[in-house]
Amino acid sequence: MAEAVALLDADGLDGVTLRKLAARLGVQQPTLYWYLPNKAALITAVADAVLEQQFAELTPPPPEECWQEWLAGLAQRLRQALLAHPDGARLVSISQLSLRMAAISELAISTLVARDVPLRQARLIVLTVEHFTVGHVLEEQTGRPAATSAPDFDLEAFTRTHPTVVAGITEYFQDDRTADDLFRDCLDVIIRGAATTAGHTR
Repeated sequence: MAEAVALLDADGLDGVTLRKLAARLGVQQPTLYWYLPNKAALITAVADAVLEQQFAELTPPPPEECWQEWLAGLAQRLRQALLAHPDGARLVSISQLSLRMAAISELAISTLVARDVPLRQARLIVLTVEHFTVGHVLEEQTGRPAATSAPDFDLEAFTRTHPTVVAGITEYFQDDRTADDLFRDCLDVIIRGAATTAGHTR
């Protein structure tokens, strides 16, 4: 899958096709059908390869580490895996039956269950954290629109209409906080709230 990941890095998700992969490998496209019957299978295989780079080994936390900190670290690793490649978040979000993503979920849910979090809550907590992480990175990789794409946007009028939104953004980033800080702080809100709901305050 190294060439398929290289294709993702070079051309983005829309450029990941069986035809282009065959050309990079120097083979006829029908040859790939023995391994990848369609584009959906290719996308899933690339997603697994991307996740494998951060999650080659999946191990539960040591007994002394609280699950909240461990789960936050897992989410940060997932974010790094997605940010490492163009369209990484979109790739994983549309992949079907990714075995590596399933393995990450299995480890996370089973870890929480082993720490006495009820199965239903454990699944909801992990699902929320995973969806937040993928969605956050999707927004990061989409990027801000260029000024020329909204020539009629009136920042002063927007500020007058949404003063609290603008004040909140300004206040948060005034102390040189970064997108990394924003991700960690949002994640902390999610996991702390989930821990309280599950009856785990530590």
